[in-house]
Amino acid sequence: MKSVFIWSCCLFWLLLGKGTAERILSRRTRRELASPLHLEGIRDPYGSYCQRRGGCCPGRDDMCTVPYLDTICYCDLFCNRTVADCCPDFWGHCLGVQPPFIGTCERNGNKFLTGQTYKENCNLCTCGSTGRWECEQNACMIEADMIQGVNRGRYGWRAANYSQFYGMTLDEGLRYRLGTQRPSRTILNMNEMQVYGCSEQIPLYFNSVEKWPGKIHEPLDQGNCAASWAFSTAAVASDRISIQSMGHMTPQLSPQNLISCDTRNQGGCAGGRIDGAWWYLRRRGVVTEECYPFSPPQQTPVEVARCMMQSRSVGRGKRQATQRCPNTYNYHNDIYQSTPPYRLSSNEKEIMKEIMDNGPVQAIMEVHEDFFIYKSGIYKHTDVSFTKPPHYRKHGTHSVRIIGWGEERKVDGTIQKYWIAANSWGKNWGENGYFRIARGENECEIETFVIGVWGRITMEDMHNHHHHHRKRK
Repeated sequence: MKSVFIWSCCLFWLLLGKGTAERILSRRTRRELASPLHLEGIRDPYGSYCQRRGGCCPGRDDMCTVPYLDTICYCDLFCNRTVADCCPDFWGHCLGVQPPFIGTCERNGNKFLTGQTYKENCNLCTCGSTGRWECEQNACMIEADMIQGVNRGRYGWRAANYSQFYGMTLDEGLRYRLGTQRPSRTILNMNEMQVYGCSEQIPLYFNSVEKWPGKIHEPLDQGNCAASWAFSTAAVASDRISIQSMGHMTPQLSPQNLISCDTRNQGGCAGGRIDGAWWYLRRRGVVTEECYPFSPPQQTPVEVARCMMQSRSVGRGKRQATQRCPNTYNYHNDIYQSTPPYRLSSNEKEIMKEIMDNGPVQAIMEVHEDFFIYKSGIYKHTDVSFTKPPHYRKHGTHSVRIIGWGEERKVDGTIQKYWIAANSWGKNWGENGYFRIARGENECEIETFVIGVWGRITMEDMHNHHHHHRKRK
């Protein structure tokens, strides 16, 4: 009986010891797998923990803990190996040293805590819990290696860094700096006009600015408003009306009038169609930029600003807005109109003949990632981004104004023909707001869909405007 009692006691203590060992082992396993306490940096770094406990424990002692915030922290010497679960005063009280930096990243000699950020071009970099910077992998509008690649290669044009594009992603550039929708199948099936005769001589160089001085308007800047559909339409109409009226009328027509008032299936600064813009110019008409100045969007997503102008008939061939100009310093709210647009042949000589006879034309083109960094020369889309991931090689539809042409001898002795075109990214982009692009090769589809138009002008209009100009002088 006595031996049975002794055996039972031994078994009890054995089971107790085994359970305790399992609990200790389990606790140690949990300690090793527990998420670190100091992911966001050491919180309460000046608090008293190990000191308040009465000292530190040698080696590893999983019972050597102190309550810390909503959990516990350790004061045994083993925690110096796990680092992240030590009490905040462990290093100073137990070891007499400064605490290590936990969850910090270094940049330019400065230390940053977990969660702190900085922006590298168009990519946001965040300090991670492992002490490494975790950066977005967006393709940027301005990529240094792309600029260097173009300038090192023999592509026939030079690239540059533009501060207004720096910090924007390529996706943002395509979304906010273009804004022309591809024409529908019906519009693309418009009949092409053919006017060129074989006997007619076309010069090697032509620039509308030189043939019609004072009648060709300088490039505007659409900013981050995706409305090249409105800017190119207004620009071509402005030039054509000035040429047709023989300088009696030289209006710089308002893109903002189109952006805010041409809302039928149009998106304002979020993109639109050039056929819709020409429909509005024909049916409603627009006022001048001076009367209705451009107001770039202050935020995204873009909201279409309320239309400030409408038109009404005031006698035959003459129209005026029903409201005063949004620019209160301008009193001339005359509205200008066009006839229906006509499509030109994609043959380069047809386009050249039209420009030479009647003035600048509107063209649609595909803008690739390298076009944003164009500075000078004859542009052709390059292969500098072909080795990069697909999101570095994207394109979107844009519309521009072609005002002339020329040709240039390349270093290898061959002749490169080009178009002279006006963009709508301001005068500090490209060649004073203009660019040259390869001609006769349908580069970036620039010869696929080209539009001409006539202004709706009467002799009465010309007389009245001429009278106004003389009165103002």
